Amino acid sequence: MSEATIKKRSFTPSQIKDLNNHYQSLNVNERIKQLYIDFEVEEVMLTSSFAATSAFLLREFSRVNPQQVIYFIDTGYHFAETLAYKQHLTELYNLNVQSIQAGEYEHNFTTQDETWRKNPEFCCSINKVQPLDEMKKLYSVWVSGLMDWQSDHRSTLDIFEDRGGILKFYPLLDVTKEEREQYISDNKLPFHPLVAKGYQSIGCMHCTVPGEDRTGRWNNHPKTECGLHL
Repeated sequence: MSEATIKKRSFTPSQIKDLNNHYQSLNVNERIKQLYIDFEVEEVMLTSSFAATSAFLLREFSRVNPQQVIYFIDTGYHFAETLAYKQHLTELYNLNVQSIQAGEYEHNFTTQDETWRKNPEFCCSINKVQPLDEMKKLYSVWVSGLMDWQSDHRSTLDIFEDRGGILKFYPLLDVTKEEREQYISDNKLPFHPLVAKGYQSIGCMHCTVPGEDRTGRWNNHPKTECGLHL
């Protein structure tokens, strides 16, 4: 895909309100189908951490548009189980996955400095936020699998929101925990291997411990988000 084919758009508060009103009554599959009516494929950026129950969103997208590029931010600090889960889902749903990462110098600095110990915000900025910033300049809408019950911050979101000049789209936002569990059971979705060991939210291996919802992330630190979705 060349930059010449990408049409970056911006949206007024009124347009975003109209989108939210339209999508509110749709189910997840209908929302994803409608996305490709309202936006060209080249406008859509989809990211996945391949953590915990990422299979829900990825399965739905693979059913609607199996050619959709899925960007995986390779921080260099993922659990081996996460990389294995990514490979499994890629093969299971025939996903079109591309990895992006920080520059070698910047990443090596965080490794040698062990930045995650003293300044996890800075470590996330280097290894997660900055690599995606350049990608965001090319797309009109960014799809993410956030659900509103996962954290206090996420409970304040709308299905569509302007975030730093890109339109965020959360097709799973109002899916309840019970509905998610039912979908997983009905469709026999594979869990991330660490879920069975008590990990409910899974990030980098240095900063993740077992815990309910997001309580195991950045253990003993008030941080609850990596910065990508703020």
